[in-house]
Amino acid sequence: MGLPTLALLVSGCGGSAVTVPRPTVYAPATEEEATAAAERTTPTESRELRFRWQFRDDRGAAGGRGRIRLAVLDSVRLDVTGPLGSGHAAAFVLGDTAIWAQPEEDVKKLVPNYSLFWAMLGIARRPPAGTTIRKFGNETVSAWQYHHGADTLDYVTVAGSPKRFYAEVRQGGKTTGTVETQIGADGRPISARLIVPSVPARLDITFYSNVKAKPFAADTWTPPEP
Repeated sequence: MGLPTLALLVSGCGGSAVTVPRPTVYAPATEEEATAAAERTTPTESRELRFRWQFRDDRGAAGGRGRIRLAVLDSVRLDVTGPLGSGHAAAFVLGDTAIWAQPEEDVKKLVPNYSLFWAMLGIARRPPAGTTIRKFGNETVSAWQYHHGADTLDYVTVAGSPKRFYAEVRQGGKTTGTVETQIGADGRPISARLIVPSVPARLDITFYSNVKAKPFAADTWTPPEP
């Protein structure tokens, strides 16, 4: 089954929509299979990433630069600043939880869901225990679908240059957000777009540096002083 046989799902904000290629047929899968697939997207060494960001919603637009310090397997320090260094927001994310975020409302605007946050880095999350999992795969498309209670998480990877990695989160039947990340031949993210249809809002990220990190200082994981 190739791309012509896939149903296309479009969600998003006007002409800025992310289009997720969704298989029409899935097969049952195990948590072990899905975990192995997710681990193949996870960096094996700590990384430091720098990026430019642009956020738009119905109230206007803002942009700036950001920094991500990622310690394997799933610890991240996120820092973002506005134009010319104005404003600052930061968070410490452990897995799918924000241990702290300052200011919390600004971080939540940029990161409405942490599975989507990881997807913007090209990383799939492992399924939690008790998840019902389906899969699809051929020479072009790989797809995984997690059902956990009333929530659904879809991952779809489409081969190409660049490779495209999609994630969509639905909570209680409603779409929380959709991500499309472009991944280079070296396996590192080039750019990412997040669409949040309920606002509507759009976040675009362009990565301009992704290097192996030196050991992180202990205060990396502590919140900034007020």
